[in-house]
Amino acid sequence: MVKKILIAGAGIGGLTAASCLMKAGYDVEVYEQAPELSEIGAGIQLSANAMHVLNDLGLGKAIAELSVRPGAYVFRLHDSGEIIGQFPLADEHERLNGAPYNQLHRADLHDLLAAKARDFNKDVVRLNRRVAGFEESDAGVELFFADGSRARGDLLIGADGVKSAVRAQIAGADHATYTGDAAWRLTLPTDQLPGNFMGEVMSVWMGPGRHVVCYYLRGGALLNFVGLVETEDISEESWTAKFPWERLKADFAGWHENIQSVIDRADKDSCFRWSLYYRPPIATWSTRRATLLGDAVHATLPYLAQGACMAIEDAAVLTRALQSTDVVADALQLYERNRIDRTSRIVKGSDANRTLFHMRDQEKLRQAFAARDEGADRNAWLYSYNPLTVTLT
Repeated sequence: MVKKILIAGAGIGGLTAASCLMKAGYDVEVYEQAPELSEIGAGIQLSANAMHVLNDLGLGKAIAELSVRPGAYVFRLHDSGEIIGQFPLADEHERLNGAPYNQLHRADLHDLLAAKARDFNKDVVRLNRRVAGFEESDAGVELFFADGSRARGDLLIGADGVKSAVRAQIAGADHATYTGDAAWRLTLPTDQLPGNFMGEVMSVWMGPGRHVVCYYLRGGALLNFVGLVETEDISEESWTAKFPWERLKADFAGWHENIQSVIDRADKDSCFRWSLYYRPPIATWSTRRATLLGDAVHATLPYLAQGACMAIEDAAVLTRALQSTDVVADALQLYERNRIDRTSRIVKGSDANRTLFHMRDQEKLRQAFAARDEGADRNAWLYSYNPLTVTLT
C-alpha cells in the first residue's frame, strides 16, 4: 500500500502530481535542487486535455485571468503572410473537448501550481535537494541527495526533467542527440507593437528551414515569440543562454514585416537561444517502487505544444492508477501501459511537424496543408483526451 510518495523535481509536472496525489489523500514530499521555487521560460499552451486536470484542482478561474484564449490556430507563409491553413480554438475548442485552450506565461502557471500544492501542505516542497540516486526494497524506497541527506517513502516519482537522475538509474544513460534546430525565445510588451499587428490567434509562420510561433500572454499584454532555426551552430541546452540580437535578425532576413516588427523592437540584451535535443521514447518507465513523469521520460520537441500537457496528463493518470490497486508495482505498470503509446505518438507527431513546417518548396507546403485537416485530426485524438475519465486497461 502506498502512503508516502516522494517526488524529485518541482517543475510543472512534479507540482501537478503533488496536488493530484494530495487531493487523493496521499502524503507527498517534493524535492527540488534549486535554492528557490521559480520558473524560467516564456509562453506555454494548455489545451483541453491538460485543462481538465487543472480545472479539477480548482485552478481554472485563476488560469483564465492570466491567459489568452486564442480564436484560432493559423498557419502562414513566412514572407507573404498568406494563410494556408487554420482551425478554430476559443469557444469551438471548449465545445468539442469540454475545456478551454489557454495560453499563458510559464512562470504564472508555475506560481499557481506551487501555491496550490502549498495549500494542501505548506511544507510540501523541500529546496536545495539535488537527487543523487535511490534504493528500493520490499519495504519502500530511499532517495539519496548530493548533500548526504536521505528521504524514505513508499514510492518515488522522477519528475526531474530532461537531465533526470531518476531516469538515469531506471533506464540507463541519456541518448540525447542534437536535432539540428535551435530555438530563439523572447517576449515583447504589446504596447510596443504597431497597431493592428495580429489578432488574438496562435500564429505559425513557416519558411525554408525555420518557423516562428507567435501568441499572446497575460491577457494580451505580452507577445510570445519563438523562432526555430536549422543550424549547425550547436550551443548549450539551456533556456538562459543569450545570443546576439544581430544573429536573430540575420536568421529571419526576408521574412514578413510583422516578424521584422517583433525582432526590431526586441530587447537586444534579452534574446535567448538554446539548442534542441531529441530523446527517443524509452520502453521502461518504472521499477518496483519508482517511476517517471513528464520530460524525464518523454521529452518532446516544441512543435505540437504538448510538453507541459503530457506531464499534467501523467500526473492525473498516475494518481488514478495508484488508487486502483494496493500493489505498487501493479499500479506503476498500469500507469506506464496507459501512457506510453499516447506520449510516444505526441513525441513522433512533434518530430513530423518539424519536417512539415520547414519545407523549402512553398507550393508543396500549400499542397500538404490542403491535403490535411489539422483541426479535425487534433480534436479527434489529441485535444479530446481526458486523463480524468479515459479508461485504464
